This record gives sequence, structure tokens and C-alpha cells, in this order.
Amino acid sequence: MSKIISVHSFRGGTGKSNSTANIATILASRGMRVGVIDTDIQSPGIHILFGLTEEDMHHSLNDYLWNKCQIEDCAHEVTHKVGGDIKGKIFLIPSSIKPGEIARVLREGYDVGLLNDGFQDLVDAMNLDVLMIDTHPGLNEETLLSIAISDALAIIMRPDSQDYQGTSVTVEVARKLGVPRMVLIVNKVPQVFDTEDIRKRVESAYNCKVAGILPHSDEMMSLASSGIFSTHYPEHDITRTYNQIADILMS
Repeated sequence: MSKIISVHSFRGGTGKSNSTANIATILASRGMRVGVIDTDIQSPGIHILFGLTEEDMHHSLNDYLWNKCQIEDCAHEVTHKVGGDIKGKIFLIPSSIKPGEIARVLREGYDVGLLNDGFQDLVDAMNLDVLMIDTHPGLNEETLLSIAISDALAIIMRPDSQDYQGTSVTVEVARKLGVPRMVLIVNKVPQVFDTEDIRKRVESAYNCKVAGILPHSDEMMSLASSGIFSTHYPEHDITRTYNQIADILMS
């Protein structure tokens, strides 16, 4: 049985795309066929982590939304680009990074229902074990629909007052939408913080499981989104935490 997993944050800059890419890569390393779809159409970026350039994008999600192709035509196999021992497959469905096409989305919008129809079509056409949705930050129509059809939702937050308030809204909305499994990931935690204290406070505040706490990392910063952290640093504590998160999301 395939799973749809959404990775979301209320604000940008939380490390949502990095977490999505690393969890997807870990699942593929276990032999799974994993799709990753970038629905942050207004500010796409996860393609950089997977080493996909504009020249590589024969079709993007935008083409599907404008009825130029089927959604499986937008799938680019990026398994060979991530490094490491990957037994499965990774297929990336990027959003366009062309300024004119981003401007068109902002100006004209698109059929959100078509986007959500495409999720299941993609799972079926590509025979995916997992589809991971890298959502647009905040709450809008397409994000709500993506969350509503997900089997699991990971909400990324930082130990920051603005994140705490925004995450509270997201958690309550997800509960109303009836997501079967919802977890929190606390990212970019300063080394001086007590991680167990953060875990207890966050779980108490939201009545929601914390699947992982990821510290601020100089290695992550120096990688600068030029690759997948878990394949560059397979023995790192952060990679071990990403593995734990993957286990929880798939359980």
C-alpha cells in the first residue's frame, strides 16, 4: 500500500525542503520507489538539492497544471544524482524556475483540484511506494487539500516564538482535516538548548508527537543545499534522526 506524506511549515526558512529530500532519499535507500513533488510553485527550490538544473527539466509541474502533459511526464529520475547506496528509485516532479512561468502562476493561478487529482495519478503511473509532497509554507487552498489527502503529515518548526504560534494554527487545522498521522520536527535547534526539555514542552503545547529534534549544524550550513545531507554524512547524528523520522512516518 503506497503512502502520501506531506512535509509542511507555517513559515519559510525552516528547512522543510531539506527534510523532505533527506527523508525521501533514506526511504529510497531502503529499496522504495519514492516520488517527490515540489508544490511550492511560487518559490520552488528542492530541485537544487537533487542536482536538477533548468536544462534538465523537460517538463515541470506547471506544464501539467496548464494541461500541456500528463503528470508522470514531469517525473525526472534523480537517483543517480544523490550519491550513496540507493537500492530504490527517486523521481522528482519539480516546479518551474522560469521567472515568466512563476509570474503566470501568481497572475492567473491554477486548478487546485487538478493538482490533487495528479497526486494519485502519479502514484499509480509510477508505481510509487511513497509520494512526498514538499508544500508551500503557510496555509492556502492547495496546502489544505494536500494535507487532507495525506496519510502522514510532518510539520517542521524552529524553536522560535513566531514558529510556535504558526505551528499551533497548522496543528489545529490538520486535526480538523483528520490526518491519520501527524508529527512535529523541531529544526535548527541551537546547541545550548536542552533537547529533551524542548521535546517535552513542544509535545505538551501541541499534544502531538515530536518525531525528531535536529540541531543547528555547521556541516549542514557548509553543504549549502548543494546535495543530500544523509548521503554526504551517513554516520552523522542528524542522519540518524532523519532515519528515525522516516520510521515513524512509515509506521
